[in-house]
Amino acid sequence: MRTEKSRKPPPPLDEEALRALALRYVERYATSEGKLASYLTRKLRERGWAGERPADVAAIVVRFAELRYVDDRTFGEARARGLERRGYGARRIGQDLRAAGLAEDLRGEITGAVDARGAAIAYARRKRFGPFAREAPDRAARQKQFAAMLRAGHDVRMAAEILDMRDVDPDYE
Repeated sequence: MRTEKSRKPPPPLDEEALRALALRYVERYATSEGKLASYLTRKLRERGWAGERPADVAAIVVRFAELRYVDDRTFGEARARGLERRGYGARRIGQDLRAAGLAEDLRGEITGAVDARGAAIAYARRKRFGPFAREAPDRAARQKQFAAMLRAGHDVRMAAEILDMRDVDPDYE
């Protein structure tokens, strides 16, 4: 039986192996250009480089973007829709897109399209806050709910409005 220590380390990467790793990554995961570049850089650091010329991660990322294997706009919009459905606000969605490596102007466009009220209501429904609570919270519980709404990316005014609601507008049901 082989142990972890007895395993032979994988060989250093060359251009063909690096491209194959990139292709395998984008076929398995929805990703952005920034995340693909980070992945390839990490693999180079782990395995080393055996190519004749220096590794050109940026060229692989650009080529994959040209072939539309990675598309930051599509990735960002899909990610934002998913987070919005779960009830996260524009600020939290923007943080997630920044971590994924999307450009600032693209993040601004995507987060600008977020339905802040709908997302806040979705979050309140999921957490049973405000009009979805089984019973009215005491002062300490309301402060915790308010803080949770802020951490979820909702602004102060929207969090207070949702937590003070008694009924939900039928348009958001």
